[in-house]
Amino acid sequence: MSWLRNIYDYFEEGACALFVAVMVICLFLQVLMRITVGSSIAWTEELSRYSFLWAVYVGAALAVKRGGHVRITAQFMCLSTKWRLVFRVLGDIIWIAFSLYVAWIGVECIEEGLYYPEVSPTLGIVKAWVESIIPFSFVLVSWRIVEEYFVRWRKGTLDELVRYEEAVS
Repeated sequence: MSWLRNIYDYFEEGACALFVAVMVICLFLQVLMRITVGSSIAWTEELSRYSFLWAVYVGAALAVKRGGHVRITAQFMCLSTKWRLVFRVLGDIIWIAFSLYVAWIGVECIEEGLYYPEVSPTLGIVKAWVESIIPFSFVLVSWRIVEEYFVRWRKGTLDELVRYEEAVS
């Protein structure tokens, strides 16, 4: 079971590393072929574009997981910890609602893309499968936000989400 826990704990890191590696290898092959043969391999550009897209969307979930996303919180510094936490939770609820709405619309677009498939020119992949990363990543972002609250609530460290003493010193 520990290997399942490792997959869960490091999913975003592993996926981002894989997608960036695929992108770099494809671009390297493309440059190498242009230098040596004079023309590139057609599928490498398409695969590198798709792997870049997937790396960006999974990277958004990784940023949420690590707390590396941008938050503007200066307007709350004069409030007590309790009120800062209230506004943080409210902001995250809005963020989760938006993310789930985008995921819902994304799933509808994917369904339509599967019903009326558009096939990529060189790889022959139905583009709806490539674009499925969009709803997946928005659900993953929402999950990681909720997970942070759950873990901190169980540890009794919710107030650490909005403490500024450590950041200032």
